[in-house]
Amino acid sequence: MNLSKLQVFVFSWFFSAGTVASDYNLRQGVTDVSHEVYELHMTIFLICCVIGVIVFSVMFWALIHHRKSKGVEPAQFHESTKVEIFWTAVPFLILVVMAIPATKTLIAMEDTSKSDLTIKVTGSQWKWHYEYMGHDVDFFSVLSTPREQINNQQTKQEHYLLEVDKPLVIPTDRKVRFLLTSDDVIHSWWVPDFAVKKDANPGFINEAWTRVNEEGLYRGQCAELCGKDHGFMPIVVDARKPEAFDLWLAQAKQDKQQAAAAEAASASKTLSKDELMADGERVYMAYCAACHQPTGMGLPGVFPAMKGSPVVNGELKAHIDILINGRPGTAMQAFGKQLTLTEIAGVITYKRNSWGNDTGEVIQPGQIQAFIDATKEKE
Repeated sequence: MNLSKLQVFVFSWFFSAGTVASDYNLRQGVTDVSHEVYELHMTIFLICCVIGVIVFSVMFWALIHHRKSKGVEPAQFHESTKVEIFWTAVPFLILVVMAIPATKTLIAMEDTSKSDLTIKVTGSQWKWHYEYMGHDVDFFSVLSTPREQINNQQTKQEHYLLEVDKPLVIPTDRKVRFLLTSDDVIHSWWVPDFAVKKDANPGFINEAWTRVNEEGLYRGQCAELCGKDHGFMPIVVDARKPEAFDLWLAQAKQDKQQAAAAEAASASKTLSKDELMADGERVYMAYCAACHQPTGMGLPGVFPAMKGSPVVNGELKAHIDILINGRPGTAMQAFGKQLTLTEIAGVITYKRNSWGNDTGEVIQPGQIQAFIDATKEKE
């Protein structure tokens, strides 16, 4: 490759960097703000490159043309007011030029006013809870990557650890405001394609927003080290056209009403031990195995074992209580709003009849409902 072709290649690559997708650069994303962030990044990157070229060019020119072998004598001076003013004023002006677009972008990123939809995002170890404010729709979004892939028993798929059972659904071309908080430790809700990354702090509410221009699936992760399974807390956002989103929202409301009716009906059902054990194992692997381990042995000093546990093998009411209401001050969160009556009955039955915990007890959904009703009466 001769010099002219090399020059053409370098300049073509450099000046097309703002439009060509690259694994070595920021994503341009699918929102106006993400485009602004990308353009700001490229502008400052270009300024830094120009400064680097000028500085190194002057430095190498001085090294070559003022070297000792040419008999050049070094200048003898210590202070120069003009030089000092120059190298103070020029960097200051450069910083001002960089600060103007950066400030404009930062202000735009923080402006959550005039939103069309507000969604409350609550992080907990290790899942996200989404609540559509004013629409009576909410659900938990949990990692759906099969445990076999995590344990290297199956081939890892394209979206390994970046797939969930229920993605967050939002409309395109509408301003969506996020209210972010946490149930336990600090999490961080991050979707690169939206240029949105905001901490979810327990006891506080942070705000963020986005307006997605293109429909599609967009993936992210918790970007704050939140515990041993920090890497198992993905985010998937399904952006749909406004008409499709409105249909989804109406269906979600209907599904919630039907689920509430089914939940009420399940309290009167009597399930076999095999049915409860099968459902309980599924629930345990999805919600409990991360801490207490698939073997039920837990992690000594961190998470208690289920095998031989005094809670699991003890009084049933205490076992139901800790599963529904959690245990404050520990990683044991409340699952009362996350699981159905049948799922709670199944997982308790599974725990009390696995890993040598042969209590022989079969817990029915009606017993769980009776505990909930008794708790409400006391309150």
